[in-house]
Amino acid sequence: MSQDVIGILSDSHGDLAAFDAAYELLRAKGAHRFLFLGGRYSDLDEWILDRRERSRGGREYSGADFIQDVSRWLSVADQKPRPRALSGGFPAVKTPEEDPLLVRESFLRAPERDCLQYRDPAIPRKILDMVGDTLCCAVHDKNDLERDDLVNALIFFHGRESEPKRVQIGPRFFLSPGRLAGAAEQTCALLERVDRDLRFSAWRLDGKAVLEPQVLPLERKTKVSAK
Repeated sequence: MSQDVIGILSDSHGDLAAFDAAYELLRAKGAHRFLFLGGRYSDLDEWILDRRERSRGGREYSGADFIQDVSRWLSVADQKPRPRALSGGFPAVKTPEEDPLLVRESFLRAPERDCLQYRDPAIPRKILDMVGDTLCCAVHDKNDLERDDLVNALIFFHGRESEPKRVQIGPRFFLSPGRLAGAAEQTCALLERVDRDLRFSAWRLDGKAVLEPQVLPLERKTKVSAK
């Protein structure tokens, strides 16, 4: 039985403690790759820095730390380039507790409209790829979706929702993990692939299910439109 688990986070808006709690919860539930849908694009970088500082136990950043960081990044650069994919383009992160700098390599993220990265042509506003044999599209704001996205993909991940949602419109599913900040409940989500089935669930940061795991009844598509 083949299984793949993707953790989904959104709308942290500077709440790094919530970001960290969501990451630990999703990792405990089996996620080894993560999708961050913005809601402050730079939160991922700031969380990584905070995690690194905590891993040093408050010790000041030293020349030895710098050399170690450079060595880590060179080892990543020597690997095959990582495609922007949900379906297997991530290098493995085997010991994130010991190497927080490389945790970033297990994340993909989409920018929100009011961040500088949204206007950077080198940074895609949407993540579009396959999970198993299902085409998925991830974006911070679902209003950024275009006709071709809606024609081709069957699953859409998006932020900017006050609570987790699993909405079906025709054969398509619009899935949101809810918010890590600025909502009545702080939540995140999981997408699990077991063989050909995809299962979506959403969780409060205390581990209580908000949306129980449920298989998405997908209609399989064999062709992609290029119109």
